Amino acid sequence: MAGRSASRSASKSAPGSSTKASSGSVPTMTTTVEIPDRLYFKIGDVARICGVEPYVLRFWETQFPALKPNKGGTGQRLYRRREVELALRIKQLVHGEGYTLAGARQAIEAAPRSRPKQQPVLPLAGEQAQKKLDLAATVIGRARAELRDLVRQLTVETPTIQERKPRISSSRQRGEPLFPV
Repeated sequence: MAGRSASRSASKSAPGSSTKASSGSVPTMTTTVEIPDRLYFKIGDVARICGVEPYVLRFWETQFPALKPNKGGTGQRLYRRREVELALRIKQLVHGEGYTLAGARQAIEAAPRSRPKQQPVLPLAGEQAQKKLDLAATVIGRARAELRDLVRQLTVETPTIQERKPRISSSRQRGEPLFPV
């Protein structure tokens, strides 16, 4: 048992250590944890990054509604970066700051949500903006006119009904039974 607990503590001592390039770090208790630049993380990866066991993450999923990873076709939990950051925040609150799970849930719900960084919208000069709006309105008007013309061309006032072709060849006479006795 001593060897097993030593390997666990060794894996906990260096959470998030990875050779992959990282796109950012998340500060936790006293250190910053590097999150690899990937689209999805499996539960084992998230457990290593957070320094907790996978069963803890599964339990946290039941306690924190915001922690809902997608599941792949095989049922494997696939965490996105924001969910990894949330798990790190939960760990910081519960393990680092001594919150209860209910208190951590309230703190997370009360915290303002950070929005993804978007490029700033540059204001256009009044005349230039009006010209762009007029151009867009003209293009949309032309497209609508073309669509109306297409609808008129495709609309038929009286539908033509084609005669049905017989399914059975004309080798038998009318009134003759299909299967002779």
